[in-house]
Amino acid sequence: QVQLVESGGGLVQPGGSLRLSCAASGRTFTDYAMGWFRQGPGKEREFVAAITRSGVSTYYADSVKGRFTISRDNAKNTVYLQMNSLKPEDTAVYYCAATNGGVSSRTYDYDYWGQGTQVIASS
Repeated sequence: QVQLVESGGGLVQPGGSLRLSCAASGRTFTDYAMGWFRQGPGKEREFVAAITRSGVSTYYADSVKGRFTISRDNAKNTVYLQMNSLKPEDTAVYYCAATNGGVSSRTYDYDYWGQGTQVIASS
């Protein structure tokens, strides 16, 4: 089992920034590729970003490319999502997830999920 706990969400004005963190425990962190997903009000859960086990390669949804950055610190068993230039449409619950398969943008490829952290971009 892998336990994932997100933090760092909150209310921010459009154009502002937030950094989300996801702390992992229970298994060897480097056995897992990691992803961030989000679910806005009345919407399906969607892919945001993913990172390989080593952290060398990263992948982004078109809607966040150039604004969001995923990274990981394998010594701290933590994955991050730096979110800049936030827009109202970024408002959602953000989830981190772990997969022991290859890095993926598909929700069903992920084995473990956190409980989510709310991000609201609003004036």
